[in-house]
Amino acid sequence: MSAPSGIMQHLQSRLDSKPALTILLLLHSAVTCLSLIKVATFQSYIHFSGERVWIAVAVAVAFSVVSLLFAAARFSFGYFAGFYFYTMILGFLWIDVFSDYSYDRLLAGLSAAASLVLLLLPVLFVRAPFRQLVVLSNAGFEHLLTAILVISVGTIAVASTYNFRLVAIANIYDYRDALAFPGAVRYLIGWVSSTLLPFTFACYSLLGHRWRAGLVLILLLFFYPITLTKFAFFTPAWLITLAVLSRFLEARTSVITSIFVPMLLGLVVIAVTGAAINSLPGKYFDLVNIRMMATPSSALDIYNHFFANHPLTWFCQISMLKPVMPCAYQDQLSVVMENTYGFGMINASLFATEGVASVGPYLAPLTALVAGFILALGKPRLGRTAAASRVDLQWHTTARSAQHPAHGRHGDPRHRAALPALVCDAAKHLSAARTP
Repeated sequence: MSAPSGIMQHLQSRLDSKPALTILLLLHSAVTCLSLIKVATFQSYIHFSGERVWIAVAVAVAFSVVSLLFAAARFSFGYFAGFYFYTMILGFLWIDVFSDYSYDRLLAGLSAAASLVLLLLPVLFVRAPFRQLVVLSNAGFEHLLTAILVISVGTIAVASTYNFRLVAIANIYDYRDALAFPGAVRYLIGWVSSTLLPFTFACYSLLGHRWRAGLVLILLLFFYPITLTKFAFFTPAWLITLAVLSRFLEARTSVITSIFVPMLLGLVVIAVTGAAINSLPGKYFDLVNIRMMATPSSALDIYNHFFANHPLTWFCQISMLKPVMPCAYQDQLSVVMENTYGFGMINASLFATEGVASVGPYLAPLTALVAGFILALGKPRLGRTAAASRVDLQWHTTARSAQHPAHGRHGDPRHRAALPALVCDAAKHLSAARTP
């Protein structure tokens, strides 16, 4: 072992220790709250007041104890998903203190906190009870990746017949409200762009197929003129960043820093430069700190307000259930929110849709618990053969995409980043077992 390699491994091990993870987690919680203070100066639907800041600090400090679970838990699919959910709920609890919306904010905060804890316990500490029945060979797995590429090309070809505009990022909102895709095409766009292609990129990177990995990035870029979203434009750069990050850090550390570092960078840049939101630093802050981090948290604030004054859905927003049960909402919930608040098509997390919207704040923790056990079924057993673990990761892909089929203007972009980084991190554990 060379000296630089030994130093790097020692540093990786130290950063993945419980004390180091604890410090990193607490710093992450602090930066999340500080970022929201700055976000409030740019977003009218997120507020901040010096008079209530001490209440918000007390809530954040108390809730940050939950983050210590991530210093104790082992890395898994649930670890990654759970940490992103933790960041979102922490952000909501901060926003909830300053919210101008009229609903029972104490009840909503307690419900959100309980929901997260009940979700984290199974996803972090419960292992899937079922044995794997199907194991793909290396050749079979590569055929699967090729099939994903074929499906992706077909999806791009079909979707481009409905919309394909090469416009500057500053002008996308002039055309986006006119976008209309059939339901099947809309689901395929979401599955392919947010899950299948990122998964394929990570696998080709692991297998050393650099040209094919580059092809995946090109295919992802084609979704920008189709969907006219910033996330489609920046996804390739984000995937490359996460892949590089996972090569230098251990799995748990890379999960935390995948949010912490970009958010800290945005906060520092905007605070030091005092730049406007339409400047280059401001656009980075808007993309990362506002859209990727603050918007999913604020969606819970909006959903709590809306469903405190409107009928619950009782899950009728799910496409398969709507035709067979009465439903007060004929449009998708994202469209309902756009028509009511005018903030864009807010596609929120399972805490908002399957929780607040479906059953209300009292029963929302129960739906989170059920979701936690479902996600726990997808936790890979690292340390087995590479092919077996790859099948597990493919299963995660399908389960993940089914939860969030489409991304609107204010959709939850962190789901776009979660799976590829998970695969890259898991790949580090699997590379030793890979057959040549």
